[in-house]
Amino acid sequence: MPWLDVVDTRIDYTYDILERDITGLKRLYPFIETGSAGQSVLGKELYYIKLGNGPNKVFYNGAHHALEWITTPLLMKFVENYGKAYAEGRAIRGYDIRRLFDRSTIYILPMVNPDGVDLVLNGLQRDNPYYNQLLQWNNTGRPFSQVWQANIRGVDLNHNYDAAWQQSKDAEPLYGVYGPGPTRYSGPEPFSEPETRAVRDFTLAIDPRLVLAYHSQGEVIYWNFMNLAPPEALRIGRALSSASGYALDQTTGIASYAGYKDWFIQDYRRPGYTIEVGRGINPLPISQFPTIYRDNEGLLLLASVIQ
Repeated sequence: MPWLDVVDTRIDYTYDILERDITGLKRLYPFIETGSAGQSVLGKELYYIKLGNGPNKVFYNGAHHALEWITTPLLMKFVENYGKAYAEGRAIRGYDIRRLFDRSTIYILPMVNPDGVDLVLNGLQRDNPYYNQLLQWNNTGRPFSQVWQANIRGVDLNHNYDAAWQQSKDAEPLYGVYGPGPTRYSGPEPFSEPETRAVRDFTLAIDPRLVLAYHSQGEVIYWNFMNLAPPEALRIGRALSSASGYALDQTTGIASYAGYKDWFIQDYRRPGYTIEVGRGINPLPISQFPTIYRDNEGLLLLASVIQ
């Protein structure tokens, strides 16, 4: 039978659409498992999806940053194409999906920052409990849809992990950051936000061998943190670079601290990567989606098997 497409990759991908698509994919492909890793500041579920039952566990996440919501439909379309290939018993890019299902378990948390994504895509709503603070925190003179990367409390979630967090905090004034705002504010302490605590606790619970944190933009893969990455990390990073056509690089400045992959590398000494998709100014236009997906599908599959 022909399988219906669930994930529409031509639209603004809000939290409501994420919920709808998870429900639709579960109905079509009941072997896909779903759950919640926790809740956002405003009580939105931080949904995860589980593909496969194999011993090799990996974890992919997207949309730590609100403007970078295009990473959510990327991961959701991957879930859909994986589910469809499994149901039809066929391969994707040479990977036998039914064999992969038994070999690896892929955990995906497609939208780490749903409150921020909805602020960017739906605008600031009058009933938002942080309405007045958000108007003050966004002192850029530009709309939220152009500048807001943080969660709903003005904390940049990818600077809120306990990995050189103090260095991130100390660097804030160099970037004109003095409190909650659109970007770069590390929070009052590491893991001050429910979203980062949920991602941390989920990581601890599943104990993955490798992680990918999806961001935009730049078509680059960051692979190290303070030279703590394990010996195989560079080799794997080069393979991921080859699969995607993205450059392999290391971060500089404030971007070098307190991110998810930094914490994972520091605490686990296992391979962790930040993948920056697409090119241009955030938020990237959804018209870039076909190119972004084409570049990343092979990477997502390779990351689930490479040793």
